[in-house]
Parts: sequence; C-alpha cells; structure tokens
Amino acid sequence: MRKIAAVLAACALLLPQAGGAHDASLKLDPARIDRELKSFVDQGRVAGAEVLIWKDGRERHFASAGLADREAARPFSRDTQVQAFSMTKPVTGVALMQLWEQGKFGLDDPLSRYLPQFADVKVYDGTNPDGSMKLRPPVRPITVRDAMRHIAGFTYGDAGDSVAAVWNKLQPLSADHTLAQFAELMPQVPLLWDPGTHWHYSAGVDVQARLVEVLSGQPFDEYVTEHVFKPLGMTHSCWKCSADLLPHLAAIYEGPTLTRMAEETWLEPNFRGKPMTMGGSGIVTTVDDYMRFARMLLGQGEFDGVRILQPATVRLMSTDQLDPRITERQWLGNKGSGGFGLDFFVRTRPPQDAAENRGAVGEFFWDGYPSMLFWIDPANDMAVVFATQKIPFDGTLHHDIREAIYGADYGAH
Repeated sequence: MRKIAAVLAACALLLPQAGGAHDASLKLDPARIDRELKSFVDQGRVAGAEVLIWKDGRERHFASAGLADREAARPFSRDTQVQAFSMTKPVTGVALMQLWEQGKFGLDDPLSRYLPQFADVKVYDGTNPDGSMKLRPPVRPITVRDAMRHIAGFTYGDAGDSVAAVWNKLQPLSADHTLAQFAELMPQVPLLWDPGTHWHYSAGVDVQARLVEVLSGQPFDEYVTEHVFKPLGMTHSCWKCSADLLPHLAAIYEGPTLTRMAEETWLEPNFRGKPMTMGGSGIVTTVDDYMRFARMLLGQGEFDGVRILQPATVRLMSTDQLDPRITERQWLGNKGSGGFGLDFFVRTRPPQDAAENRGAVGEFFWDGYPSMLFWIDPANDMAVVFATQKIPFDGTLHHDIREAIYGADYGAH
C-alpha cells in the first residue's frame, strides 16, 4: 500500500494545480513586458493597451500604455471600460454549464429537445439547375455539445459562404431582434455542413444564450448578472451598461491609421436601447473585472471562496473535444497547436516554431475582435488579460505580448 501511495503521490506532482509555480523556466520580466506594451503605442499599432498578470496566487504585474481616447487625451487605465466582443463567449459557456451541473440538459441531447425550432434544420447541398439551393436533412441531429464546439454546421453571417444570402435576408442576429426571435430565424439558415464534420466559427454561442433563457426562465443577461457577475464581484461588467459607466468607455480605432470609429457606427454599442443581448458578444468590462472571471477558471471554478463551477466542469470545458477526423478547422490553427473544448481554444502541443504564439500545454483561452485576449495557464498557475480596442483583429499583438511574458524561447520545440 505504501508503494501504491508513493506512486500516486508522484503522479499527482505531474499534474497542473492551482496554488503554486509549476514551470521554473518561466520567469516574468516586467521591464520587458512594459517595453513591449509601450512599443505597441510608439509604433502606431494601437492607440492604447494594458495587460494584467495573476500568477502564483497574487497579482504579479500590471502595465498600461497609450490612450483609451486619443481625442479626449484620456489614458488607458484600470478603470477603462472595454468592449470584449467575443471574449463574451466563455462567459456564456460558463453560464450554460452551471445549468448542466443542475441537470437541466445533457451535452449530447439533441438541441431540438430544448429549442424545437431546430428539429427541421436543413443542410446546404449545392444548387439546383434553376440556381436555387439544394437542401437535405442532416445525417444526425445537432447536439448541445456541437453548438459549444462550433461544429454544428452553423454560419456566422455575411462571410461570403454558400448560405450568406439567406442570412443576409433574415438577419437573425440583428440588434432589433430578441434572442427568442433569433432562435426562430436561425434554423431557417441552412447548415453549411453536417453536424460534427467541420469546425466553423458561428452563432452557436448565441444559441447557447437562448438555451440559458429557456432552461433558467430568466432573460440571458439577467441570468449572467445574477449567477456569474455578482458572485464574482464583476461590478463593471454588463450588457446595456448604465450611462454612468460609459464615460470610461475606450474608443475603438480601425486599421493601420488607427482611425477613430464614430460611436454610432461601432459594431458593438453594448446593445443599449436594443432588444438583443448576444451570447457571442456585447459585454463591456474592465481588465480587473475580467481577471476575476479568469481567476475563477484558474481556480477550477472557485474565486475567493465563491464557487461558480465544479472543478470537473472546468476540466471538461478546457479539454480538447474535437474528433481528429475533423480536419477542416477554418482558421483555428492560427491560434496555436491545439483544438477546441467547450467555448475555449485548448493547447495540446508546445509551440512548433517561432511564428507560433508562446504558451504552455494545457492552456485555454479566447479572444475578441478588437484584439482583446485572455488566457489561463494552469501549468504556470497564471492568468493573463490583455486589453486594447483595435479593429480588425490583430493577432500579431497577441504573439508579441505572449513573447514578452514567456520569452522568445519558451516551449520551443
């Protein structure tokens, strides 16, 4: 028995655990991080940015550079509100998995069990001689897990794909629709592929948001506020934020010339005054607020004594769940060597070359259209939030801030 206990104890030491350093090769260099962030501004790559690093149970570094609003000469600071865009998605996934823990649904249940509108969805199968779409039933039903893995066959709208014309006509995610209306319109857009065959970024997370409403009986944003934001103390995170937070909102700058976008044309005006509350976008937050969410994930579902998810649920979400036969993965491979869990990219191999983002096996993360990024690195007991407001998405910023944090040679193979 003693030998068995010794073996088990040795194995346990090999597993990433929160609460201590695990990779002695990672030594943060605050000066290097500060220089890199400042260079982003000096080189005109962003108007402003900030990064917050939590490691080994404490805040290890915060840095900011440049301006949140150049025209008002307002610096990027810790109270700056930023539009998270697709960094909303992991929040939606956490909310839905809370309901899974309560036994409200099964991950492999047909989606139509809870959203009957999806029972008769069709797959695009080419064109008829008259130019109309040829449609057929899918080879199997869409499951909830499919929607969480971006393998349901859904599209995300005007992406030039074969069903874009239908999406453009129906506009399921119009800000003037509710999530309930979205769930009526979305099944009318043909699937691009059979469920389970392709990874394709999509409105599947907005489907998740509607599931939260149906399963909880609450409006989606109210559910998240009550069960995620408030327990975590995320007092500056919201959809449809109140007017008192908006003076702190960072401007969004576009393109290589960093042209300020007019507020009325911002792609993501927090849905103020609109019925829609997307699951895939829309949160306004601060770097400190989002770090609370990140620390909860690093803590395997717990933050400062408050449990949001069970440890096993976080492990499930942060485990690669893509069948190796799914070789068509759109641009997912640009994120690094890995796959996809439930609303997270998951790293499964070390960086394969210098062009790949630095990171550790087992990390999980997501990002957002205005070049936002956060990641959880259990192997190093670390969480990082990087905030800026630049569109279109600039992945070079993520490569370079990761290199500043990890070092150019970290994980090199």
